[in-house]
Amino acid sequence: MDEAVQEAKLLRQVNALIVAHLRGQSHGQAAGAVAAATMTPISAVDSIPGNHLLRLVAKGLAAERGGGAASAFDSAGFGGVVPPLGSGAVDFSVQDVRGSSKQFPKHEARHVSDHKNIARCAKFSSDGKYFATGSADTSIKFFEVAKIKQTMVGDSKDGSARPVIRTFYDHTQPINDLDFHPESPILISASKDNTIKFFDFSKTNARKAFRVIQDTHNVRSVCFHPCGDYLLAGTDHPVAHLYDVNTFMCFLSANPQDSSSPINQVRYSSTGSLYVTASKDGSLRIWDGVSAECVRPIIGAHGSAEATSAVFTKDERYLLSCGKDSSVKLWEVGTGRLVKQYAGAVRRQFRCQAVFNETEEFVLSADEQNNEVVVWDALTTEKVARLSSGSTGAPRWLDHSPVEPAFVTCGNDRSIRFWKQTM
Repeated sequence: MDEAVQEAKLLRQVNALIVAHLRGQSHGQAAGAVAAATMTPISAVDSIPGNHLLRLVAKGLAAERGGGAASAFDSAGFGGVVPPLGSGAVDFSVQDVRGSSKQFPKHEARHVSDHKNIARCAKFSSDGKYFATGSADTSIKFFEVAKIKQTMVGDSKDGSARPVIRTFYDHTQPINDLDFHPESPILISASKDNTIKFFDFSKTNARKAFRVIQDTHNVRSVCFHPCGDYLLAGTDHPVAHLYDVNTFMCFLSANPQDSSSPINQVRYSSTGSLYVTASKDGSLRIWDGVSAECVRPIIGAHGSAEATSAVFTKDERYLLSCGKDSSVKLWEVGTGRLVKQYAGAVRRQFRCQAVFNETEEFVLSADEQNNEVVVWDALTTEKVARLSSGSTGAPRWLDHSPVEPAFVTCGNDRSIRFWKQTM
């Protein structure tokens, strides 16, 4: 299994090298075609010199002639072709971390809007400028973070700052999940009405979807590939549905790994080289982002309780999962080994997720029994804060900004609350 993971990583690095080589030779169209065919994000090759592939081949040929292929392979730095993301990320491999918990900064919350029924999900854009919420009332509310901050300034007299930019109405059943396109002003939604809908938020008067994918099942979760040309859908079907955004062709893995349970959440890693599925049977499965082969099944990750969320760390080495067994767990991607466990928040009834803050120093999730947001030090697993959600009903969802100390909560009382760190 470890060999399969390493081989898949090597293949992705080779693909990135090929794309960089073609760009370096002024074959932009061919580079784009290869990048699209292999699902290689252009951002992953920006740091690779155009002549790097030629240099590696030259070194390899020289080593082969000299009988030192293995050492030349290592000295060429093949494992470092694509620099790992988040070089300043938390090192979860550290063992002795007692007594070193960080203090979670104080946050203030603002009630920014209400849905007409339960608010079921929320999602920030990758640049942190916007977020959206989806409801059982079938509507989607779209917010601009800068405008919310204007309303939170103590002496603000700007009554024109309305945080809800607009509301989209185009589904016939409750909204399950949302995601933003990585580059274009497009928001997608997943719904119990078996559809994925595309909304263009650059058009101020648009309230309806401009494109629709009709799936065969209740669509529980959606996630764009980092290149933006593909999206994953987790549905009541036990295998993730991979869609080509341009053609709407649907692809299924030829290696479903005996999956038999609906998928609660799908998420790509930061480079798109891997994706994860969290299932109702309590299992997690890590898949190769190119071949769609299951490279790491973690059966019974949350016992027999539902696994409700899973997200990769920025460096793709670890996976944070949440389940209805009231546990949040950190797993090592390469081995499937349980590394850390974050206890003390009750989640047995509602689907919720656990997320990192923007620096990955803290883990946040909801406690439905005590109506709180619980915060742990990601490294020590110690609870460092319990924040009253301010809601009259259980918090159902929480999402954190990827770029700053801010997050959003929503839940059974239909309210949406924006939280930001106080100065």
